[in-house]
Amino acid sequence: MTTATANIPVSEAAGTRMSARAWLVLFVLCAAQFMVALDFSILNIALPTLGPDLGLDDANLQWAVTAFALPSGGFLLLAGRIGDLIGRRRMFIAGLVLFTAASVLATFAWGAGPFLAARALQGLGAAAIVPTGMALLTTSFKEGPLRDRAIGISGMILSLGFTVGVVLGGVLTQAFGWRSTMALGVVMGALVLVLAPLLLTESRSQERAQLDVPGAVTVSGGLLALIYGMSEAAQRGWAHIDVIIAVAAALVLLVAFWNVEKRAQHPLVALAVLKRPTVAFGNLGGMVTFAMMSAVMFLSTLYLQQVLGLQPAESGLVFGVMGVVAAVTGVIAPRFIARFGARLVLVVALSLQAVAISLLVFLGPGNGVVLVAVAGSVACIGHLGAVVSYGVAATSGLDNDEQGLATGLVTTAQQVGVTIGIPIISAVAAAVTATLTVRGAGTVDAALGGIRTGLLVDAVVVAAAAVAIGFGLLRRRAAVDAPR
Repeated sequence: MTTATANIPVSEAAGTRMSARAWLVLFVLCAAQFMVALDFSILNIALPTLGPDLGLDDANLQWAVTAFALPSGGFLLLAGRIGDLIGRRRMFIAGLVLFTAASVLATFAWGAGPFLAARALQGLGAAAIVPTGMALLTTSFKEGPLRDRAIGISGMILSLGFTVGVVLGGVLTQAFGWRSTMALGVVMGALVLVLAPLLLTESRSQERAQLDVPGAVTVSGGLLALIYGMSEAAQRGWAHIDVIIAVAAALVLLVAFWNVEKRAQHPLVALAVLKRPTVAFGNLGGMVTFAMMSAVMFLSTLYLQQVLGLQPAESGLVFGVMGVVAAVTGVIAPRFIARFGARLVLVVALSLQAVAISLLVFLGPGNGVVLVAVAGSVACIGHLGAVVSYGVAATSGLDNDEQGLATGLVTTAQQVGVTIGIPIISAVAAAVTATLTVRGAGTVDAALGGIRTGLLVDAVVVAAAAVAIGFGLLRRRAAVDAPR
């Protein structure tokens, strides 16, 4: 296999410690990831204000989020592969330019149409930034403790971005209006754009391959249909015809993609890579931890505001505690990976996340703020441990030629997880709430019953994933390591 980097990784030149330049490279890449994560969640609290200002009615308000989620999740693999072929630095900077320009348009949007178009363009920019940024990170830091540390910091910043987005969304909207949430993307995008060309070196695959157009069409179409279907399910329910058609189309297109890749001369996704246990089970863990933790944040917000009656700023303080815990965990998680291995840390972290979420089932109609803060913080420890370890597991042991694909899969798992988690769990919670309401329960009791059930399902899903990954990864490693 050939290597793909144009220069020696910054970590190689630095030995066992990061040089000042390595820290700057990491800062630029993490700032870009943080910016995208922030933009994904920052509008959630601003939606009630944004809708009347732009003329978006309640039925279409979710498109302010969905318009970003569709292209950002649907085109990740394609953008990552294009970056492999034409240059990851070039693709990364192009994504930054598009994202920043789209943020300007979103800030000054004069109606619903221009705003939703701007959100879609932001999503396209994010689809270019996220996989190429991760590929630049893994090719800039040599595999081992330094790369594990870099991935740990990146994962911590990424998850922190989702949490900070919720907090900042409420603060900025209340103080300056919803347009300030989009203006923040302009400021951050401009900062990264100034630094990226100065610090990042080009990285690309040296193989002479053509773009797999049939694979790109089927996987992008499948992911777009899946994300659209899940987003609509949260609004209209699983029985709605649009949801059924979208999910069915997603299944057909993704199956077609699998068959196309088996026959393609230059596949978009090399199935040999996808079949690797560390890649397959690692990304399963990533998708589950992002999906279920985003749902926990959503249900916790409903509990704090609808059941306890807290204001958005007060809820933000609770999530701020979780953010601090997440930040600390992201820094120390690589040490555990270095000592115990990414596979074991992933399984233990998911198990801890499941246990902590299950404690939230005991939330009551009284003051449950402490339980949310404590159990939510423990869940964040498990979540960040899983985020860091799945990223390490799913990208280790691969040549630089395969890093664009590997990181594309990693970021696809993350984006799809974030997108589908809330619709699935909120649909469960909404169904239970509706049933309890029909049976005569009060508004608060019905909402609390739905939230508890959603959290229980959430915990069960994470626990099941931990068991599956444990059997899939740890038993295989034991078999390989066993004496012959």
